[in-house]
Amino acid sequence: MARPSVVIVGGGIAGLAAAWELTGAERGPDATTPRVELIEAAERVGGSLGTVDFADRLIDTGPDGFLARRPEATQLIDELGLTDQLEAVAASGASIWLRGQLEEIPPGLALGVPTSSATVRAVHGLSWRARLAARRDELVPRHLVVGDDASIGAIVRTKLGAEIAYRFVEPMVGGIQAGRIDELSARALFPSLLDAARANGSLMRALAARSPAPVRSTTAPAPLFASLRGGVGSLAPALAAALVTRGVVVRTATRVIALRATPRDEHPWAVDTNDTTTPAHALIIATPGAVAGDLLHPFHPDLGALRTITSAGAAMVTVCVERGALRLPERGTGVLIPLATAWTAHESMMVTALTFLDRKWPRLAREDTVVLRAHVGRSDDARWAEMDDAALVERVTHEMARVLPGFPPVREALVSRFPAGLPQYRVGHVDLVAAARAGAPRGVLLAGNAYDGVGIPASIGSGRRAARELVASLASRETKDR
Repeated sequence: MARPSVVIVGGGIAGLAAAWELTGAERGPDATTPRVELIEAAERVGGSLGTVDFADRLIDTGPDGFLARRPEATQLIDELGLTDQLEAVAASGASIWLRGQLEEIPPGLALGVPTSSATVRAVHGLSWRARLAARRDELVPRHLVVGDDASIGAIVRTKLGAEIAYRFVEPMVGGIQAGRIDELSARALFPSLLDAARANGSLMRALAARSPAPVRSTTAPAPLFASLRGGVGSLAPALAAALVTRGVVVRTATRVIALRATPRDEHPWAVDTNDTTTPAHALIIATPGAVAGDLLHPFHPDLGALRTITSAGAAMVTVCVERGALRLPERGTGVLIPLATAWTAHESMMVTALTFLDRKWPRLAREDTVVLRAHVGRSDDARWAEMDDAALVERVTHEMARVLPGFPPVREALVSRFPAGLPQYRVGHVDLVAAARAGAPRGVLLAGNAYDGVGIPASIGSGRRAARELVASLASRETKDR
């Protein structure tokens, strides 16, 4: 068989990682390496990853860090020769805004869910009813029957009550996903919670039993999060540049309008844009689920079902203020704000979380100024999209002033908008993705944050797994053709 040709549709970090794996990963390309073409609709690769100069700093316009205790991102960074650019997070923990007060979030949580009534008692902003519900779970737990999947909200609300679910757990779990816990799949996002619910005793005790025990060590623990000295956003262009040196064709500002199966064995696929057609032996579709569904629905109904994977839009407002009289919590990297926290008599606050960027990343620290970031938007809250930048900055800074004592006038502000935001893993997500992959024609693979996890490491891992599966498939096909 002639040198195989692979087209990757989508130039986010998953698509880039797939191209890296297809071209030999750390060892580099050889005579068997396929021809790889990556097509991205946006003006640049990297998706939500990006950097910009702001307030005498280079900051990320998208995610500012990644989970370092998952290996996928750090492994890729090492293979690219960028290990000396890694920067460990400089602080940990967070606070939560409850009953008009900032309160440090205590230890003893499993992905945001308390694992003992003592943890709930330590949160003074929770009422006696929440404390009673937690104690009841330990002594006389509520009965709950769960099947193959259930929402995180249904489990936590039933077992621990509505206050713990919505005032405490949702700001953490829902905030990470920009969604609502009553819709988010426990099986996809929090499988240990689903397992704990199936035990049908105390949810908190079952979670505690499934949580890893702390490891005693004479050395400092590995950092939970990390970034790069040039920002996480510097990873995508570095990877793209390395791919170009390997002969990968990287096309930006080019939208794929159709995928066609051809009758030719030599190139079973054709990838159409507005002005080109690229023949291919195989495809990796690393786009949002809705885009993948639009492109692939003619080939199988379960592929069309990918269009039901919706995304929650969000925005971030980054501000630079004088350090002056600003009083931040003593510890932690930010503040969580529960949904439905009152702003006026008729409206809730828009800000769902604050991040203290220069407390997280030493490279951003300055003596006289502070850089803070406010997060707005959820799957059912798009008020930010109806405001221009000036109005959004004004509203957000007023909310920040309520939460942070001594909040000074803003010196500089930057708005980053993500209309597509984060894919929503609703109940049934795991089965939906499995069915789509099973229904995919030979030589078509799915990768990206719509399927296997929304974080940077998960997206990298998704892309590389798809590439390894494709390489094995192409090798098997070549063997059969001999």
